[in-house]
Amino acid sequence: MTGALGRWREARRVARLRKQLRDPAWQWLLDPPPADEYVSLDCETTSLDRKHAELLSIAAVKISGQRIETSSHLQLLVRPQGEISHAGIPIHQLRAQDVAQGLTPQAALEQLLQFIGSRPIVGYYLEFDLAILNRYVRPWLGIDLPNPVIEVSGLYYDRKVTAWQPEVDLSLPAICNDLQLPQLPRHDPFCDAVIAALIFLKLQRHP
Repeated sequence: MTGALGRWREARRVARLRKQLRDPAWQWLLDPPPADEYVSLDCETTSLDRKHAELLSIAAVKISGQRIETSSHLQLLVRPQGEISHAGIPIHQLRAQDVAQGLTPQAALEQLLQFIGSRPIVGYYLEFDLAILNRYVRPWLGIDLPNPVIEVSGLYYDRKVTAWQPEVDLSLPAICNDLQLPQLPRHDPFCDAVIAALIFLKLQRHP
């Protein structure tokens, strides 16, 4: 009964989104996702203000079964209209001159959506990245990104939290250390997308 109810609700959701979609050329975003395929995603932005931050870079990598397809990943630089916060430059190491030849947000998003398709999106603290992406996508397509979202910090929390251990360290170094995963360079969107994919696969293998 639960499965049937879930399928009915999903069908209703998709039907509603199809009506709201402004450009029918992108209808395929609402197709059922390919079996056992996902996309791990990470973005860098001009600031941490979700209402005004602009995209600077996007990286995405496909997960197929138990394999991370790093050889066919997507990595894009985006040219913002506004200024880059000076406080963020030491973190993401992107200055105005570094992204001056980057893609427009629209061109970058078209490539990103083609890459993701209808696959579920995997990531670490995706809420912020998706808030920024949807600020661009919503005026263009009339809907937010419709993909299912898998937050790896939530998966890890559900695995670790107990009545005897209610506090769980969800920092990326702590998660990687506990799962015996490599510590890749931080705030490089490709590395962050890969480490989120590694966390996802490790938790899938050892729930």
